[in-house]
Amino acid sequence: MATQLIGAIEAGGTKFVAALARPDGSKLAETRIPTETPVTCFPALAQFFRDAAREHGAIGAFGVASFGPIDIDPASSAYGTFTTTPKPGWSGARFHDVLGEFGVPIVVDTDVNGAALGEWQSGAGQGCKTLAYTTIGTGVGCGVLSEGKSLMGFSHYEGGHIGVAHDRAADPYAGFCPFHGDCLEGLAAGPAIKGRWGQSLSDLGSPADKVALIADYIAQLAVNLVLLHMPDRLVFGGGVMKTSGLIDALRSATEQRIAGYIKAPQLDPGLVNYIVTPGLGDEAGITGAIALGRRALG
Repeated sequence: MATQLIGAIEAGGTKFVAALARPDGSKLAETRIPTETPVTCFPALAQFFRDAAREHGAIGAFGVASFGPIDIDPASSAYGTFTTTPKPGWSGARFHDVLGEFGVPIVVDTDVNGAALGEWQSGAGQGCKTLAYTTIGTGVGCGVLSEGKSLMGFSHYEGGHIGVAHDRAADPYAGFCPFHGDCLEGLAAGPAIKGRWGQSLSDLGSPADKVALIADYIAQLAVNLVLLHMPDRLVFGGGVMKTSGLIDALRSATEQRIAGYIKAPQLDPGLVNYIVTPGLGDEAGITGAIALGRRALG
């Protein structure tokens, strides 16, 4: 019997990465599609998988790691449906509407949970029982895995929207989040940095004072992750985290905020081994999506 192939999708706020892969993770075809709106994105997505299946073989399952908010409860009638996302046109869109024509199982999780799974499987999270993955980019998202399974309650976690201490004298920027204003995402995501200073941190030359401000906001999430989940490691990815000096500033700010309260072998001096960047780089998300599809194959 022919090997069943996996359709994998990493759905980001700017682009979709779609791939057809073997169960071992090796990719047979891959493309990038602008996210734009479902009206333009979904037909292009379906066409890619039709063409890839025609060339390489039948698709046996889909794994989707997507931006949100999105319903990831398999028992829900709205499983795979975008909910209150601020991205125009996406609320109410559902992955099953575009992938249903293939008639195979579909597993949907968040993009950060997918990236966490990729890192846990073959990246910076290998060997971790509990792993937290955070992306700081167009938005801020956070996922937590326990023994390779993403944690959630009635919905997925929304760590990017926690409230953070905001000294308006030091940082008068009001925040850009349409729901909360100056939540973590509203103050530290890429659009917040550009809204505040007109450019990305990298384009500004990564000035130490500005890097330290953003690092302190992110460190407030890092400390909450430690206190709430006690993960074996924190992985921070996304475009903003590629800023020179930011990961070092984050380690320093997190260590200062923990203030010696937690003593554990995982928390090495300086947190160099505890707070890390993705081992898979930009491949973490699609690697996790393939792993989700593998689970869908059973």
